[in-house]
Amino acid sequence: MWGRATAAAIPGFLLSAGVTGLVCWLLPGPWQSTLVPGVVAFFAVWMAAMAVAFQFRDGKRAWAWLGGGAVASLGALWLLQTLQWVC
Repeated sequence: MWGRATAAAIPGFLLSAGVTGLVCWLLPGPWQSTLVPGVVAFFAVWMAAMAVAFQFRDGKRAWAWLGGGAVASLGALWLLQTLQWVC
C-alpha cells in the first residue's frame, strides 16, 4: 500500500509534469499562452497517475512503470530543448 502511494506521489508527480510540459511545448504558439491551462491540466494528469499507481499489484511495479514514464517524458523534454526544437 505505501509503496504504491509513494509511487503515486513522487514519480507520478514527475510523470505528470513531463507529460504536461510536452503537451504545452508542442502546441502551436508561444508556451506562455499554455501556462494556465497547463497548470490546471497538470493536476488532472497527476490524479490520473495516482489512480493508475493503485492498479498495480505491488509498489515495485508501480515505481518501475511510473518512474520509467517519468524518466522518458522528462528525457524527451530535455532532448527537445537540447536540440533547440522548442525554446
